[in-house]
Amino acid sequence: MSDVWLLRLAILVAGIVLFGAIIYFGQPRKGGQGRRRAGEGGERVEPRISDQFAHGIGVRDDTEQPELDLGDEAPNASSDLGRRPDDAFDKIVTIYIAAHAGEKLRGPDIVVAAEKAGLTYGHMNVFHRLVEGHPERGPVFSVANIMKPGSFDMASIQELETPAIAFFLTLPAPVSALDAWEMMQPTAERMADLLGGVVLDESRNALSRQRVQGIRDELRAYDRQREAPPLKPARW
Repeated sequence: MSDVWLLRLAILVAGIVLFGAIIYFGQPRKGGQGRRRAGEGGERVEPRISDQFAHGIGVRDDTEQPELDLGDEAPNASSDLGRRPDDAFDKIVTIYIAAHAGEKLRGPDIVVAAEKAGLTYGHMNVFHRLVEGHPERGPVFSVANIMKPGSFDMASIQELETPAIAFFLTLPAPVSALDAWEMMQPTAERMADLLGGVVLDESRNALSRQRVQGIRDELRAYDRQREAPPLKPARW
């Protein structure tokens, strides 16, 4: 049984892809983004968000720290808009919009900003950018709350406050990886402007031109790798 098969089996749970990015950013990153870790014995490790916004731009040290478990689907997640046709994935790229120190992003403002930015509320009670005219292809990228359980419950949206929201691009996407990024970055910048927040990279630093170029280079390489023809078996 191959490691790839085991990896895909472990993630064949409804909705896990949408919250995978949020779970991953609870651990410090070294190098690239978004790969699932395995614990001793091969069991799935479930890291939690704990203190990524407790220092710096996100929230003050005395603010309650966000924590998110990997669990069941968000309640009332009845819409299929934004559901991936295939739960298998091999890379996630994540950026954030964070409130300035001592401030919060408010639920009603997030909803208005998402609508203005062309996002659709749907599967898992989060927002998605869909392929125009082809919503069945799944999300180009999605936007979730970093606070548990990660969703935006419209029944209590007036009371919702959060230190940050997460944008995550799960690959493969319904468009090329680079095209998906070129849609996600300006959307995040537009929403940050509307919300009065700041765009952060996967390490919770301000998204710089250098990091943007690095992400583009990574995604170009990803696209080239997927387009490359399979190697022919050697003849002996």
